[in-house]
Amino acid sequence: MRAPAWVAQLGVLVVHNDPVVEAELWGRAPTGVTVHAARFESPTSTGAEYTEETWQRLIAQPDVRRGLVQLGQMDLTAICLCFASASFFGGPEFDAGFAAAATDLAGGTPVYTAGEAIRAGLAELAVRRPLVLVPPWFTEPTFAATRRYLAAGGFEVAGLLHYRLDDDWDGVARHRIFDRGGRWMIDPDEVCRQVGAHFPAEADGVLIPGSGFRSWDAVARLEETLGVPVVTSNQACLRRLFTIAGLEPAVPGGGRLVDAHA
Repeated sequence: MRAPAWVAQLGVLVVHNDPVVEAELWGRAPTGVTVHAARFESPTSTGAEYTEETWQRLIAQPDVRRGLVQLGQMDLTAICLCFASASFFGGPEFDAGFAAAATDLAGGTPVYTAGEAIRAGLAELAVRRPLVLVPPWFTEPTFAATRRYLAAGGFEVAGLLHYRLDDDWDGVARHRIFDRGGRWMIDPDEVCRQVGAHFPAEADGVLIPGSGFRSWDAVARLEETLGVPVVTSNQACLRRLFTIAGLEPAVPGGGRLVDAHA
C-alpha cells in the first residue's frame, strides 16, 4: 500500500552517458507517475563499435546487475531497459531472456525492454510498414539488425532514414557521435523536416528508435502533418508502464500512443 499521490513508478536502466531518457520521461509523465534511474557502462565507452549482444552477456555485467537489484528494492511498478540496440542485435530472444532474468534479479518487479515496448506500440496503433528514422550514431550493422528485429515481429520497413547532423560532424566516426556529444544536437524541428521530406507513400507510420535520440517533441507535429501514428522509444516505454499499471494513456500532446484523445 502507498499514498494515492504515488500513481505509478517507472525504473529505467540506461547507459551511463544518456541524458535523454529521464529528460523526456519526466517531461511527459502525468502527475503521480515518477521516473527512477540506474546506469550501466555504455558498450561504446571503449571507442569500439557496438555490433552484437546477447541477454546472457548483458545481464552478467556487474553494473547492470547492481542497478536491477537496487531498482527492485525500491518496489517500483516496473523497470525498462532503455537500450533498444540491445534488442535489435539480440533479437526477440534477447527480450524474453533478459526480461526473465532481470525480473528475478529485481525481486519480482516486472522488467521489459525498449525493443519489446516499441513492437507493442506499433502493434497497438496497427502500424505494419513504418518509415524508420534512426539516430546519426547508428551504423550499417545496426541498420541491418533493426530491420531483422522488426521483421521478426511482422513489421516491414517502408524506408530507413538516417538522421543527419550538420556538416561539422562529418569528420566524426558514426559510432562515436553519441559519445562525442551528438546526443545534445538533435533538433525536433529538424526531425520534422527530415521525416517530412522523405516520408514514402507506402508507409503507414513512423518509428524513431533510440532512447538517447530526443525526438518526442516532434511526434504530435508529425502525426498532424503526415496523418499517421508516430512511435518513439521513450514514448513506447511509458506506454508499456501504463499497460502494466492498468492506467489510461493520458499525455496531452504526447502522440496517439500515449494520448487517448489524440
